[in-house]
Amino acid sequence: MTAESAEQPIRFEPEEACPPSIALLVGFQGAALVLAPTVLNVAIAIRSSGLDDTYLTWGVFAAMLVCAATTAFQASQLRRFGAGHAVLTIPAALFIAIMVTTVSIAGPATFASLLMVCSFIQVALAWWLPTLRRIITPAVSGTVTILIAITLLPIAFGSVRDLPTGTPAVAGPAIAAATLLVSVIVTLRASGRWRLVAPFISILAGCAVAAGFGVLDADRIANAGWFGIPQMPDLSFDLTLSKQFWSLLPSFAILTLVIGLKTISDSVAIQQDSRRRPRAIDFRKIQGMVSVNGIGMLLAGLGGTLPPMTISSYSLSLINLTGVAARRVGIAVGIVSVTLAFFSKFTALLLTIPGPVLGGYLMLAMGILFVSGCQTILRDGIDPQRVLVVAVATALGLGLHGHPLIGDLLGDDLGALLGNGVTIGAVAAIGMTLLLEAMSTRRSRLEVTLDMSSLAEIDGFLAGLASRLNWNEASALRLRSAGEETLASLLWLEDDTRDSETPRLVIVARPQGVMVELEFVATTRQENIEDQLAFLTDEVAVPTADDLSLRLLRYHASGVRHQKFHGVDIIRVQVEGSI
Repeated sequence: MTAESAEQPIRFEPEEACPPSIALLVGFQGAALVLAPTVLNVAIAIRSSGLDDTYLTWGVFAAMLVCAATTAFQASQLRRFGAGHAVLTIPAALFIAIMVTTVSIAGPATFASLLMVCSFIQVALAWWLPTLRRIITPAVSGTVTILIAITLLPIAFGSVRDLPTGTPAVAGPAIAAATLLVSVIVTLRASGRWRLVAPFISILAGCAVAAGFGVLDADRIANAGWFGIPQMPDLSFDLTLSKQFWSLLPSFAILTLVIGLKTISDSVAIQQDSRRRPRAIDFRKIQGMVSVNGIGMLLAGLGGTLPPMTISSYSLSLINLTGVAARRVGIAVGIVSVTLAFFSKFTALLLTIPGPVLGGYLMLAMGILFVSGCQTILRDGIDPQRVLVVAVATALGLGLHGHPLIGDLLGDDLGALLGNGVTIGAVAAIGMTLLLEAMSTRRSRLEVTLDMSSLAEIDGFLAGLASRLNWNEASALRLRSAGEETLASLLWLEDDTRDSETPRLVIVARPQGVMVELEFVATTRQENIEDQLAFLTDEVAVPTADDLSLRLLRYHASGVRHQKFHGVDIIRVQVEGSI
């Protein structure tokens, strides 16, 4: 099922039950989209790690099963787990470099153990997202993404030389160049569904050139059965918690957080494009998506393969082409992917792809990942503080990647483990963020109960803040009115759903030049305020009483943003003032 244009109107929203035949047909298209990157990413990682063909065949099989299970689980919503959307997943290319390093230094058992331990970090990130939102910023995640792309490029260029002995020296560069050139041309010129199959077309072109040099090995295809389970390698886990384990754990933890942050941005994009009408982002679904990704990482550790990662570009392309955003599609993708995983002959066909073809594919993929990191940074806006974070982290990450200075400071063994540029850059970015947060203008904090009886205390708090900033009377009144209307909005959300214990309300004020950002953190469980704000922009002729406080809040504040997590509501209100 395909749409006539690149962007088909939404026919089925996530909660709507589309016919099983349509779900299965769209699910087959989704499984076909993720098949190539699934096989290629795992093949690059395992081949570059020096593992044998048994591990390679099993790694691809396990990755297909893990991604299928993760995609199907994302389509459901079980308590705090699941996004309730059709979310396509592939093995994380971000973990290729760290897998190569870990397997080379400590073996595949340590790699599997580290994945299993870090899976709990990703689940914890989902639950602690409200607390970590000011530390794990877009500037941090974007910088780490850029460093990952740059540090993976040597592996891509190294694959160009992965050819049998006696092959002409020109063969590798020619095959990689053909793969890269065709991929660029197809991506630029093709549209609709043809653009989605650009990886397949470029791989076929690269393999055709490889056949001309006589470097294609057809024995793997001939020897593979049609259906079956591949031979399982000796999978084990490092339960001794060796020095290598503890040395590599920070790098794994940071990359796990980066995948979690990428999942957050992917969830926002998928939620936005899955609706007929704009709707505010539900951060509870974001938390559910990150939690399921953590479960997928645990399964990947058990299977000894790369961990899964959401891929919003494929998910959005599938939704735009078919107009089907029903979460049943995610279950259908999982069913089709599991079926393809047992189709051994087809998997063997993909595993015969020569190294230079994989290298050409990875070059473009890392270039796109680099741009994605830049977009993540720019999307949140650029100010001198963010520029400083990105500049310092990037300089240290690139400059000290594999540099002998790390070995001089930490010793050869520990320096080899911790000398990774991604680890260094991530630590620097997080450290700079914490430093800037500590050195920022002194914050004011007030904690009260979420009740109208707290209005006098809130009003006095904001009046004192305006006085310390030397704001004039009009600006002070605007600040106090914004506080009052925010409280009214939160009380309206809490209406008729109170527990016996009155919820807490924490107000944090952060002066920023001529503006003050007020952050209201409360425990509410009702609909998102931004839904109401978006509705009010449609110029309702007769406002209701429930709309009144929201209209007044928008009038007094220059910016209003609401985030809803499980058990926590966060409203940020920006108020401009003058002396």
